[in-house]
Order: sequence, then C-alpha cells, then structure tokens
Amino acid sequence: MSSMRDRMNRLRGESSKVDTAAEEQKIEPQSQPESDQAEHPDRLSPGWAAFGVELATNETGSFLLRVIRYPMDYRHGLHALQELYTAAPGLAAFHPSEQSAAEQILFLDLETTGLGVGAGNVPFMVGIGYMSKGHFVIEQALIRHPAEERAMLMYLAEKLQQFSFLSTYNGKTFDWPLVESRFIMNGLGRKMWEPKHLDFLHPARSIWRNTLVSCKLSHVEEERLGIERVDDVPGSLAPQLYFQYLADGNPAPLEGVFKHNETDMLSLACLAIRFGHLLNGNIETYIPLPDEPEEMVRTGLWLERMGRVELPSQLFDVFMSLQHSKPSTLVMLAARDKKAGNWDRAVLLWQKAIIHSPTHFGPAAHEASIELAMYYEHKLKNYDSALSYVNTAFEHALHQSSLFRADAKKKAELEALRNRIARLRRKASKTI
Repeated sequence: MSSMRDRMNRLRGESSKVDTAAEEQKIEPQSQPESDQAEHPDRLSPGWAAFGVELATNETGSFLLRVIRYPMDYRHGLHALQELYTAAPGLAAFHPSEQSAAEQILFLDLETTGLGVGAGNVPFMVGIGYMSKGHFVIEQALIRHPAEERAMLMYLAEKLQQFSFLSTYNGKTFDWPLVESRFIMNGLGRKMWEPKHLDFLHPARSIWRNTLVSCKLSHVEEERLGIERVDDVPGSLAPQLYFQYLADGNPAPLEGVFKHNETDMLSLACLAIRFGHLLNGNIETYIPLPDEPEEMVRTGLWLERMGRVELPSQLFDVFMSLQHSKPSTLVMLAARDKKAGNWDRAVLLWQKAIIHSPTHFGPAAHEASIELAMYYEHKLKNYDSALSYVNTAFEHALHQSSLFRADAKKKAELEALRNRIARLRRKASKTI
C-alpha cells in the first residue's frame, strides 16, 4: 500500500487528498460546440450539462465526470440506503479475518466497448459508489477518446486507496481483471490495489439459480429487490451508443447509459444490504422469509458455507414443515444432513423424495434409492431393505438405458449396481 502511495505522489505531486470528487478533481464546465473539442480538449460542449456531466482534469489529463449524491433515506426498491450501515458488518463473512463497515466498501460497475478482458476491450465509463458524510455518492467517469483513459484511471486509482472492500456483480471475473489490465497498459503499475472482493453474483447463483429465470442483475433486482426499471437502456446497447457518440459527437444518447450505470450502482448497494442482512441473521426483520422451498434450502446451505450456523436451522425446520417440495430439493438437503451426520432426517428426506417423485421415477428418486440402499447396508446391516432399494435403482437405470443410448457413464453405473445387488444377496444369504 505504501509503495502505491509513493507511486501516486510521484505521478501527481504531493497534493493532499480530500473527501469529495468535486474537491479532488478540477471541475471546469465550459460551453463550446462539440466539433471544436479536438482543438480545445479542455472545454466541454453544452450538451453534457443537460444530464449533469462536467469536465474533470488532473495532472495526467482530462475526462468527463458526473457526480450524484443520494440521501440516506432514499429507497431503491425494498431497501433504504441507510440500511447499509446495519447490514455491512455481516459482509465480513466473505473475509472472516476482516471487519467490514459501510464506509469501507467501494461499489464498482464498468461500461465497456466489448465483453472480454483482452487488450481490445476498453472501459469507456467507470462507475463507483460509496458512503460519504451521510450520503451515498455515485461518481461516473467517461472518456471522450482513448487519450483520456489514463487520466480516468488515475482518478480511479486515487479513489481505491480509501477503501478496503470492492463490491461488484461478476467483478471478480470481469470488471476488476479488466481494470488491472488497463492499469498495466497505461503504465500505472501491475498491483495498484489489493481489494477484498464482495462479488454478489456468486451468492445470487447459489441461492436463486433454479428459482429465478436468470441470475442477471436486472432479474434479481426485479424479482427479489423490488426494483422496477423504467425506460432503461440495456447494458448490451451501451457500446453501440458510445460508438454512435464517437461517430457524430452528440452526447444525448449517452444519458441513458449514465442512468443505466447509476441504477446498477444503486442495485449493487441493495444487494449488499440484502446479503448483509442475511449474514447478520436479520432475515425476518429486514427481508422476507423465502417462500420458495428450494430457495429456502439454498439460502440455508449458502449461509452455512459462509460460517453462519444458527439461521440455517430455522430455515431447514420451516422447510421440513412444508407439505410439498421438489424431490431434487429434498435430496439436496439430505446430502447436507448426510455430511453432517444427521441420519434420521436424511433418511426421512430420501424417503420423501421417492414418495413425491412422479410415476416415471426421476433422477432424484434414483439417487435417494441408492443412498437408502447404502444406509441400510452399512449403517443398519439390514440387507433385505438395502436389496429392495438397490433393485429399484437398478430397474430405473436399466429403463433409462433402454430409452436413451447408454454412454460409458451409464454402463459403469449399471455394472456398479449389478455388483452391489450380487454383494447384498451374498450378505443376505449368510444371515438366514
């Protein structure tokens, strides 16, 4: 960290850091036709002012900057931004050796010219959000041409030093590696900052992968955060609109891109609030109890993986009281109970999975039969019951192989079941 500060000081002098973007950057709103900007890059055409964009400069160059400040009582869907103060300590579960607070989290979302992380993909807009002096501040930096990228990245690099946690949606795979590669390509160093990632795509997939149509941020926010976007510019159109601006110099179409990115930042904050509440155990105080059985189980399993062991028991107990659940969900919880040594509930779940399966005896019932066969063979030494379950599993596997072309995996499974049946018959004959 100290070497990073030394590098920054060499690049920009010994100027002191201040809190707000308006103080950090030299904001110079000007009026000049877009066509003249090639000759006067230090001035800004009046079209940008319509949606609050101003010119920012630093020792490296210039770029465009839009700053929005939201009050703490602002509600975005189901949550007020001030809930982040309560929820943030729970996010320390992502990094158990650390303590987290709302002011330590930097939210990041990029708008880029492409989808990859290679040299040809450029972040033309960098959106960041953070808590500061009783507000949630969103800053959006945009470059008008490639020569402004270094100045924009310098601005971002300065900001990074003030935070410990980086909150994104798929940012660990996409946004942050791309930022790092752009730092390198612009001569700003290989390791500008070492963030503690809070990538909310992964818990979203863990909990909602089968409950929601998609785990795209737009689906998650609509279905679980109560957020409805109106006249939103899809993120997939952002590159096209940016290239259109580069071609004709008209900034008006980019207003929708700024608004889209702004909403993404607010939604990231609300995801942090939701997952923070979950990890704090405040599931019914701040967020509703999941009403989808699979979501209920997946939420409990995710919380256990995150080191939270009290709330999952409550969720699993509620799940067990439900009359109807998918066999696959029953088997999912049974696998957890088997690993934990909770055999009584695991057996009950496997039995329910078989009972609740459709007449064609699906894959969950097949798995449950094999698990019950192993349980009765190895735990209870009840070979007759074990043989009954394994015969059922074998008949199902044989039926499946007759319907579909048996590959090597299916053939190996059938052979393993035959061997198990033969072994159980030998064991059963010895007990007579």
